[in-house]
Amino acid sequence: MNNKLFVGNISWDATNEDLESLFAEFGEVTSARIVTDKFSGKSRGFGFVEMATEDQAQAAIKALDGKEFMGREIAVNIARPKEQ
Repeated sequence: MNNKLFVGNISWDATNEDLESLFAEFGEVTSARIVTDKFSGKSRGFGFVEMATEDQAQAAIKALDGKEFMGREIAVNIARPKEQ
């Protein structure tokens, strides 16, 4: 299933809750997480959002890719599997 999304260029001030509320407009968000540096705890500027269905994920990509969110133009696309 392609319902896990990569979100890039996220504002340093954004929280997981901000990300979830942004995507909730397009359907049920099952998880929203901004990746943080394991030493400093600061945002690394990207994250992942998982939508309940592939259709909702596609709607979110279409609406949000290239749009401004908290002062930055975010990139939204299907997440690729983690490389080993």
